[in-house]
Amino acid sequence: MAKGYWIARMDVRDGERYKDYIATARPAFERFGAVFLARGGQVEALEGEARARNVIIEFPSYAAAVECYRSAEYQAAVKIRQEVAEGEIVVVEGV
Repeated sequence: MAKGYWIARMDVRDGERYKDYIATARPAFERFGAVFLARGGQVEALEGEARARNVIIEFPSYAAAVECYRSAEYQAAVKIRQEVAEGEIVVVEGV
């Protein structure tokens, strides 16, 4: 079974409240077996526009990645994130 990956690109407007998002999202990530491969750190745009914060999260399967996003636990976190950050999240199936 192929793994699933979240690729998230964010510009955070309120770093203190973003910590609330992280704490609220943690139970969903734990429940669905998330492993953070990249979380913030140095970034350089080689093509196109970059966001300040880039995150790659590995899940045991594509289905788990989608289910995590749609879970009640994570949707509570989404409400916070959307107030304090702007960005995109895509789910990609691994090879």
